[in-house]
Amino acid sequence: LGKSGSGKSTFLRILAGLVPPSEGVVEYRGIPVTQPVHGIAMVFQSYALFPWLTVLGNVELGLEALGVSGAERRRRAVSAIDVIGLDGFENAYPKELSGGMRQRVGFARALVVDPDILLLDEPFSSLDVLTAETLRGDLLDLWDAHRIPTKGIVIVSHNIEEAVEIADRILIFSSDPGRIRAQIPISLPRPRSSESAGFRQIVDQVYTLLTTEPGRDGRRGAKAEPIGIGFRLPDASVQQLSGLIENLTEAPYHGRADLPHLADEENLVMDELFPLIETLQLFGFAHVSGGDIELTPLGRAYADADMLARKQIFAEALLKHVPVAAHIRRVLDERPGHRAPAARFLRELEDHLSEEEAERVLETVINWGRHAEIFAYDYDSEVLSLENF
Repeated sequence: LGKSGSGKSTFLRILAGLVPPSEGVVEYRGIPVTQPVHGIAMVFQSYALFPWLTVLGNVELGLEALGVSGAERRRRAVSAIDVIGLDGFENAYPKELSGGMRQRVGFARALVVDPDILLLDEPFSSLDVLTAETLRGDLLDLWDAHRIPTKGIVIVSHNIEEAVEIADRILIFSSDPGRIRAQIPISLPRPRSSESAGFRQIVDQVYTLLTTEPGRDGRRGAKAEPIGIGFRLPDASVQQLSGLIENLTEAPYHGRADLPHLADEENLVMDELFPLIETLQLFGFAHVSGGDIELTPLGRAYADADMLARKQIFAEALLKHVPVAAHIRRVLDERPGHRAPAARFLRELEDHLSEEEAERVLETVINWGRHAEIFAYDYDSEVLSLENF
């Protein structure tokens, strides 16, 4: 588990031999993994099926690459299709299948090569809730009944409850730098009840780890570690932030909410909720601990203020807590014409971030700065200025 950009999918691709690691070595049975190897199979989020092949043809493909004879390929492919619950659809093409059925083909194609290790890259995220729950349950049943030869499964997920339901161990990834921040062993017996106290306790622990950073965990009286110009700002709009603050002040929250409950009630997935939570903490509008988020006095003041007062509060927090915003304003203040090309700041961000991330961060801070009216931006000329300020 980890926020977007923490390297989860890249890590999985490194394990699969699809991407070379920048440092270190992946070993499988004592042999370095530098390319896809027999014994490690992967299921992708996007199904990755060949549309011109039938279900049987797609499942046979991996066996064909291994040089398995035609008769043996067919026998094993039919068996895998039967195990995964798609018998009767052997001659169907992907366009004839639902999303859940297509993903079952992906599972069958991975399992047919009898892998020791199965790598799953968000295999249920593109499915509707009921289909994902069914497929997840079927996979667990196959695993528990030892109907598949796989000895270990590594899954990337954006669904915390899903991870707690199926995993023996959860690794929490953090970013900047990318690393494993925490490991959480789960010894709850299966099947696991999402309403049990032990289950909820682990969910709250995971939410807390994913919504806080060491030294920036929002504890009362705790002094946050300073951030620099190249900090990877969360992607959150002012409208979304304001809406979440307003919702938190109202019933049933009254300023404090359990994060899993908040996500369910506001219908927010992890990648939508976490940037908002991180931004609220960054600005000093809220703090998170024990799986709960609570508005600070500043956050409550923002909620109670009118539009103009909100802009002033937002501007002061932006200049105080976001170094790149303060840097842009300082440069504009010092320049005789109070103007500077956005490319100047983009180059500075690229010293710390990838080109794509630098562009995203600059766009985010420009949107925040324009809302706060600490600077103006002309999209045609791509110039920042203090015009009208």
